Amino acid sequence: MRLVIQRVTQAGVAIDGAERARIGLGFLVLVGIEHDDTPDDAEWLSGKLAQLRVFGDDQGMMNRSVTDVGGEILIVSQFTLHASYKKGNRPSFIRAARPEAAIPLYEAFVALVAQKAGVGVQTGEFGADMKVDLVNDGPVTILMDSKNRE
Repeated sequence: MRLVIQRVTQAGVAIDGAERARIGLGFLVLVGIEHDDTPDDAEWLSGKLAQLRVFGDDQGMMNRSVTDVGGEILIVSQFTLHASYKKGNRPSFIRAARPEAAIPLYEAFVALVAQKAGVGVQTGEFGADMKVDLVNDGPVTILMDSKNRE
């Protein structure tokens, strides 16, 4: 399971021209689920995300979590995070989980993040053609992969 976490001052998702979700200060999180991901991957990443300290404290140091600053989280599914580009110029997405496996894991991840972070969590729509807008703050962008637990 892979995450692209962007610290934002605002972010939103629209589907078919209609706004689905919007947040202020917080995280925009793109989530890619691989075919061999398990609930343990969702558990580990949700804990890391909830406690990630990349918001400034009174001295301007990145010492606060999204919970500490009263932020929000917008979680958007993105199977392209598991693109393979070894051969040719057209990426393969064979490693991305099929919807029947990915949707329950995505929903579990969202629920775990909401529980652990204790802040407002909004989502896009799994599998939809979404338009995502954001103002990346910093910019701060963090990549996390449950297969590479640094």
